[in-house]
Amino acid sequence: MAFDRHASGRSALLLCAAAGLALAMARASGEEAKPASPIYGVTVPDGYRDWRLIAPALEDAPLNELRAVLGNDVAVRAYRAGTLPFPDGSVLVKLAWTRTPSSEFESATVPGPATTVQVMVKDATRYPQSGGWGFGRFIDGKPVDAAQHQTCFACHEARVKERDFVFTRYAR
Repeated sequence: MAFDRHASGRSALLLCAAAGLALAMARASGEEAKPASPIYGVTVPDGYRDWRLIAPALEDAPLNELRAVLGNDVAVRAYRAGTLPFPDGSVLVKLAWTRTPSSEFESATVPGPATTVQVMVKDATRYPQSGGWGFGRFIDGKPVDAAQHQTCFACHEARVKERDFVFTRYAR
């Protein structure tokens, strides 16, 4: 399949414009919009800290992070059933913290300061150019820049295309 850079660029521009229009409309109506990722318009979902754990992970240097991936009910059902591709409405949230040695138990590593919250939202209609997934990466509740978001899908596509672009495996 040929990749049309101009069409992809136009799609990204249209998504950014749509996100900007939604933000302007929310502000005009007196509602304060949640910070949304550039390109995809993904926000941090309400109540995500109450979702089920999909799996923990350790990331070695240079990031040196502890991570936990949580899923909404749609994603959890898909994981448990082994459903691929994930159905629309699946949402995954990755929490990350610096790995810190425990002061109480010398062989343990515990979460230190939070580093990022990363979000994947499955909506094949809204995100056809990125395998049906929208991406958001947030630091201190604010989305990182568009350049960082442009790397999301390419990384997932290069490594886990056969698993519907999802790295995390369900920890049973």
